[in-house]
Order: sequence, then structure tokens, then C-alpha cells
Amino acid sequence: MLSIGDFSRATHMTVKSLRHYQRIGLLEPAGVDPDTGYRQYTAEQIPIAQVIRRFRDLDMPLEEIQAVLSAPDLAARNEHITSHLARLEDELKRTQRAVTSLRNLLVPGSVEKMPAIELRAVPATPAAVITEIVDAENSVAWLQGALGEISATLIAQQLPAAGPAGGIFSDDLFTEHRGEVTIFIPCNGKLKAMGRVAPAEVPAAELAIIEHAGPPAEVDRAYGALADFVTRHALAVDGPIREYYLIGQRDTLDTARWRTEVCWPVFRIGATHPVP
Repeated sequence: MLSIGDFSRATHMTVKSLRHYQRIGLLEPAGVDPDTGYRQYTAEQIPIAQVIRRFRDLDMPLEEIQAVLSAPDLAARNEHITSHLARLEDELKRTQRAVTSLRNLLVPGSVEKMPAIELRAVPATPAAVITEIVDAENSVAWLQGALGEISATLIAQQLPAAGPAGGIFSDDLFTEHRGEVTIFIPCNGKLKAMGRVAPAEVPAAELAIIEHAGPPAEVDRAYGALADFVTRHALAVDGPIREYYLIGQRDTLDTARWRTEVCWPVFRIGATHPVP
């Protein structure tokens, strides 16, 4: 039998970690001295501790490690491990995209030229909408769910979309990371309210518009360029930010092909025209 100190040295796990693993039932000692309360481990438990340590090095949550170790068979165990590895690969891809984007920002001359900014007058548009208070960290997933629900409602009522889907975002979503969001799909005909979906009119607006190419994670560059433009030209007015989703997840899984128009409210311009 090994004392907890010896087992700690053998496995490179702290005594504090071993005590915690015992409390949650992840790695219990082989025995506990009834008189002293000292924990004792066997040499056969060393490989189990090493497996736990490797999983922790891969940032696997303790409850998932417990599920792996208690899996009834090899297939169930591999399913847990494969699921975690897939999440790690997704995280690695996000990290690689962030590194590439940061390098583009830091290396002189490597930043791609931003697309032209257009001033456009948008008329009021009847639409199917969902409006809710949303947390910024959940906004992308919420948006996709809302778009799916609106699209299904239009299909069920045989109402074709009359333009690209869009979103209207309150200032609180940016300043407090929680605020009102309205997701809409323009449509003609009489829409009956169903679930969260209701008929509404997307208000007319005068907008400065820039097109963002790629996934939402890099849209901040388009927002920055648009804010700089409206500030330099003294065009900015109060009003919610608007986005139009020309090509998105429902059209293609290739994020490089996604196209989003980011729209900033501006003074009345009365006509559609590009700005040099």
C-alpha cells in the first residue's frame, strides 16, 4: 500500500487533487486507516491516475473523465473520448483562425483592403420576426435557432421570403452584452403568429453599409471600419445596428463564402449610392 504522499509522488498529482478526486468519487483510495484516517493506495491505481492526468492535460471536465472510467464497455468509453477530441479540434480551429486574424492585424501590409461602404435608404418592410432579450455570448446560436423557426413558419404557411434575413440589435447588446434582438425574414402575404414568430414591419432606415465576408468571429473588423467611416463623415445618428444575411449557415457550411451586410444608422441621405 502507498501513502497519499507516495502516491502523489508516483503520479505527479497533488495531495489536494487526490483528496478532491476522492470526494467526487473519481479516484478513491484503496483503503482508509480507521484510526488515523490516512488514505492508502495500491500500485495498481497508478495507471488509472495517469489516465486521469492525461485527460486533464486535454482539459477534459472531471465529470466526463468519470464517465469514461465508469463506461460499461469499450464502445461507450470511446464515444466519450471521441466526443471530447472533436471539441478539442473545433477549439483548435477557432484558435488558428484567431491567430491568423491577429497576424493580419499586426503585420504591416497584410490586412486585406476593406470593401467599399455604401449609403442606402431601406424602405419599411413587412416581415416575420422573433424579438427577445439575448446574452451576447449566446447570440450566434440564438440567431440560427430563430432563423430556423421563422423559416419553418413561413414554409408551413406557404409564404415565400421576400428578401434576405436580417437582425436588429439594441445598443445594450454591445454595451452590456445583453439586450434586445429582433431577427426577421421579409415576407408578403398575411402571416399568422405561431410560437415565437409574429408579423411585424421592419422600419425604414438610412444606413451606411459594409459587406463582411466570412464567419461572425471576424465581423468586428467590418464594424470598426464602418464606425470609423460614419465618424469621419459626421453621419452617425442614434438607432440600432442592423445586419442582413446574404449568404449564411443555411446556404453553405463553408464559412469563407458567408456574406453579411453590417448596417449603421446615418443622417437621411434619400438615395442609394456608393461612397468613395
